[in-house]
Amino acid sequence: MNISPEGSDPTGLTPFVTPDLALARLLQLSSVSLPVGGFAFSQGLEYAVECGWLRKLPDVEQWLSLQLTENIARVDLPILREVMLCSEEKDWTRFTFLNDLVLASRETKELRLTDTAMGEALFRLLKSLDFDMPFVEKQQEAISFVCLFAYAAAQWQIPYRSAAMGLSWSWLENQVAAATKLVPLGQTQAQQILLSFQTRLPEVLDLADTIETPEIGGGLPALAIASALHETQYTRLFRS
Repeated sequence: MNISPEGSDPTGLTPFVTPDLALARLLQLSSVSLPVGGFAFSQGLEYAVECGWLRKLPDVEQWLSLQLTENIARVDLPILREVMLCSEEKDWTRFTFLNDLVLASRETKELRLTDTAMGEALFRLLKSLDFDMPFVEKQQEAISFVCLFAYAAAQWQIPYRSAAMGLSWSWLENQVAAATKLVPLGQTQAQQILLSFQTRLPEVLDLADTIETPEIGGGLPALAIASALHETQYTRLFRS
């Protein structure tokens, strides 16, 4: 699947995006240096470490693997795909529906805040980069980071598969960075985790391709419990 919207580049740089330019833009959009605050949230990981669920590297790998297959592949990536399509078609009513759907899929206040706070930051960034935001008039709720990531990827003519890999990698890198501080893991162990997931991510993307819109949704009870209890955790490094 390769979504490449028609029309000129929103920044006015070029009417046609080469593969090299699309790759550079993907790297920018998925970089940990993108000022959206993803590093500030542990998404339940901090409580899972505090209560002893995660004690060593294999525990972290299993925690992240389950989230990739049961949440990222079943919620975030199908939403990414559909928002890229409706952005190409300029269907802002459907954009609003998909935004509401992804926010409704966040099982706790903290998980929803992660999505909307990062969304607010990305919205400000895209505005500063002169992106047009035609969907704002129809938007009543806060805007999901995933939806804005998808919109930016579509406007920058990044192929869907590449955008899906970038979004997944960005999430994974932030979570591994959090685990490095919390478990704690050494820098070498962190790189071992990232290396091990490089071969698993294509399978996650393949799973996401099988999820149609009516099937979008995930459920990880332990993640929801950890995220909810993190709000009242006695000491915290990460935002709740």
